[in-house]
Amino acid sequence: MARSARTGNQPPGVTDAYGIQRNNRAEPMNWIERHIARVAGRHPLSPEEIAAIRSLPGEIRTMPARTTVIREGVKLNQSTLLLDGLMCRSKTLRNGKRNVAELHVAGDFVDLHSFTLKRLDHDIETLAPCTIALVPHAALEAAFAALPRLARIYWFHNNLDAANHRETVLSLGQRSAVERVGAMFCELRVRLDLVGLVHDDSYALALTQTDLGDHLGLTPVHINRVLRQLRDQKLVTFRNGRVEIHDIVALQALAGFDDRYLYLNPEPL
Repeated sequence: MARSARTGNQPPGVTDAYGIQRNNRAEPMNWIERHIARVAGRHPLSPEEIAAIRSLPGEIRTMPARTTVIREGVKLNQSTLLLDGLMCRSKTLRNGKRNVAELHVAGDFVDLHSFTLKRLDHDIETLAPCTIALVPHAALEAAFAALPRLARIYWFHNNLDAANHRETVLSLGQRSAVERVGAMFCELRVRLDLVGLVHDDSYALALTQTDLGDHLGLTPVHINRVLRQLRDQKLVTFRNGRVEIHDIVALQALAGFDDRYLYLNPEPL
């Protein structure tokens, strides 16, 4: 059975253009705490490991929405840590058809796998305005040499990304349209809650219906029909870039959502 994720509580602060409350210290370098929360939510971190993670970012950049940050095949010597916003990995066929293979939320290492691959077989795009930290591979190598357990933790997170991909493949191959959309909303609720971006079962999601279709293998018309069905069943409303889940238990049941692939309670490292 899928567990119901905890409900995030946002601290007092300002509300941004996406309706997310930001606390008063939400400057780019403080946003790395979201990444630490993502990692520490699965494996407790020592003070030395936390300090090492905080020292990883090199350059901080702000990127507009709908920008290709990394192109397939380009040699890389740094990895991208998403501090704020929404990004994706995508592949495009010669005929222009696009597949959004993975969605990345604040706190995610978008391309940690480039540490070993050096060149990606896909593009990295922003879907919303984003703040990113560029982490030199040399900094990762030094941190892993000094703290071998941290290397195992990041290896775990690379494997976690692979588990997310397998779940997406399962959805594309076997789930119905409404199950695909419902499972995606459930998964994002868990992932965003880990980094404090869910409030009263609601979260920002800067995706168009075309984006949803590219991610879930459906046409925009089909996506529109499914969203209307979920709204009519009083399960989910997705409007103006915001998801409101009205009945998480019923939505999990409809989608057949089981969060075990998110490894929220992994074995200690």
